[in-house]
Amino acid sequence: MVWQPILGAAAEGIGIVSEKQILKRKDVSYKNYTVLGFLAIVIVMIPLLFFYWKVSPQAYELKNILILVLVVILSLIANLLYFFSIKWEKVTALEPIRLLQPLLVIILALFLFPSERNLVIIPLAIIASLALIGSHIKKHHLSFNKYALATLFSSLFFAIELVASKYILEYYSSITFYFIRCFFIFLAGFLIFRTNPLKPKTKIKLYILAIGIIWVFYRIVLYYGYMHYGIVLTTLLFALAPVFTYFFSYIFLKEKPCIRNIIAAIVIVICVIIGIIKTGIDF
Repeated sequence: MVWQPILGAAAEGIGIVSEKQILKRKDVSYKNYTVLGFLAIVIVMIPLLFFYWKVSPQAYELKNILILVLVVILSLIANLLYFFSIKWEKVTALEPIRLLQPLLVIILALFLFPSERNLVIIPLAIIASLALIGSHIKKHHLSFNKYALATLFSSLFFAIELVASKYILEYYSSITFYFIRCFFIFLAGFLIFRTNPLKPKTKIKLYILAIGIIWVFYRIVLYYGYMHYGIVLTTLLFALAPVFTYFFSYIFLKEKPCIRNIIAAIVIVICVIIGIIKTGIDF
């Protein structure tokens, strides 16, 4: 149902703004947040595993285990790079680079999966992605600082991770796959950084737990979309996420969108509506 990806897009916008609220605190480092954030996700998902645990025998084949390892490594690096960048830079300043991710996902999906080559959806998804990127490009963005470069590589690694996940998603339930992914990211981060999950105040830990709930919902919906709608159509629907990010950044971070952001949001909404109509997705 189409409302699920739309709510997932809203969850992504809320999640990004919420993480910025946490990371801008001086007492929370991006390394510590990586460990705490994924621990929160693991804790949130444990009760769900009693009802939705599923691992097919094919998941234990060597090639599929290696793909899972690749997904975990790419995810850990991508998250560390992104948390590092939004720790010190404004969300809106990094959006033009972060928004390369949907376009990279589409390009990789078209190259690797012939089933994704829908001649109706492809142009809409590309137009929506280019509208987002174009709405953010300014002269000063052409000079990349270290935070912009971190975000660029983060987007690349996230894109590869998401497309690689499609190869093995069918061997798990969405909840099982996300739990395994996040558990090993947490474990790797904990072993590498030796951070103390009990260090932040209780209020901060509860806030991070709430963010974990948001990301669990977001990823489950995203994986569901990949399996039922395909990567390209799901990416088009999730192009609404930056629209929600503009809105929530304005409400909570007081970062005002410019006229180009507003125009891009209108273009995206139109592309999504046309995509919904042309594919006949049920509400």
